[in-house]
Amino acid sequence: MNVYAPILVLGAIAFAFAGFSVILASMVGPRRYNRAKLDAYECGIEPTPQPPGGGRFPVKYYLTAMLFIIFDIEIVFLYPWAVHFDALGVFGLGAMALFIFNVSVAYAYEWRREGLRWD
Repeated sequence: MNVYAPILVLGAIAFAFAGFSVILASMVGPRRYNRAKLDAYECGIEPTPQPPGGGRFPVKYYLTAMLFIIFDIEIVFLYPWAVHFDALGVFGLGAMALFIFNVSVAYAYEWRREGLRWD
């Protein structure tokens, strides 16, 4: 248990700081609410009336978000591999080649389906 004590202490400090910040902001923060502050921010454009369940996002939005996640995760895995490339040997090279192949297949599929084209 002594090995995990610093991690638990750091987690407790982080949780206490977050709770303290939220409570302090609600007590000290300004309470001047008006119509403009309560409206949704629409980049200066007057909001259009939405249906009762809220508006629908185009599917393109979600596809772009998934592409970002896929390629962001690729970079997260490639960076440590590049740092310790010489220590991993042939197994690391094969594993990373398989990983890059999988990501390339996803990229080729998305390119073929014209998911990267903005209309």
